Amino acid sequence: MFSEYTLTILIFVGAWIIAGLGFNIISGYAGQFHLGTAVYMGVGAYTSALLTTRFGFPFWTALPVALIFSAIMGFITGLPALRVKEDFLVVITIGISFVFESLLIYLPYFGGPVGIGGIPMPKLFGTSVSKEIYLLMVFAMVIICVALNYKLINSWIGLAWESIREDEMVTSILGIDTRKFKLYAFIIGATYCGCGGVLYAHYMTYITPYDFGFLPSIYIVVMVVFGGIGTIRGTLFGAIFMTMMPELFRFISEYRNSIYGLLLVFMMLFEPQGILGDRSYIWDKIYSSWKRLTARFRTNYAPINR
Repeated sequence: MFSEYTLTILIFVGAWIIAGLGFNIISGYAGQFHLGTAVYMGVGAYTSALLTTRFGFPFWTALPVALIFSAIMGFITGLPALRVKEDFLVVITIGISFVFESLLIYLPYFGGPVGIGGIPMPKLFGTSVSKEIYLLMVFAMVIICVALNYKLINSWIGLAWESIREDEMVTSILGIDTRKFKLYAFIIGATYCGCGGVLYAHYMTYITPYDFGFLPSIYIVVMVVFGGIGTIRGTLFGAIFMTMMPELFRFISEYRNSIYGLLLVFMMLFEPQGILGDRSYIWDKIYSSWKRLTARFRTNYAPINR
């Protein structure tokens, strides 16, 4: 149904959506700006790769173990957020990103700069899945992650994150344990990112330390901020647009980086909340049009009481 090229792009979109949702939990909802998100993807990817290639674990066993290790890394890297804020936290997370990449490069156990190859595709009923089935698996995971994300932000924990993001001091005065809820954000966000890393690794079947360095972390930040940080719709739009845009502009590849930069500058000048962020001009127009459409529909098709 799809070409291999199209399948690859769609699977990448799914993996980036899940990773973007993880970053959005940490930075968009809890307000803990983080520039080392790809570290969590790397922990998930390398854990699953090592378990399946060196220890013979099946994918379905390696996946939950990888998510647990990603959550542990989220807990560890979330501890500095309990002591430092804002600019200092950004600097610390940048440092964590470079340290993680260096460990993967210089420790032979992780394959060094060459990385790890031969990562198997998942198996169903003893047979490796096709790329079409893998795409369905990825998007099933996207649906699950979006649904869980929606539940989280509309629960008491989401309310606590929003309160911390708006004013941490007032939140503490109200008796909410901000330290605990910030750690929750890092643990849950890291688990999401680890899931994205696992899905990426088992599709590519080969990973290197450079796949999870500082630049991929920046890509995730740009993706979510461009779409609309603090919103699920913004993350979905950002992941889809930022993944597909380079491919759409491939016919003018020598100019596409310039176009990419101009779009970001335009967004920062005219849509600082992101394209579909709360209170953005574009989202306000879409939302108001939707409200008018639904109101007209209710008026035209309302039952007549006789």
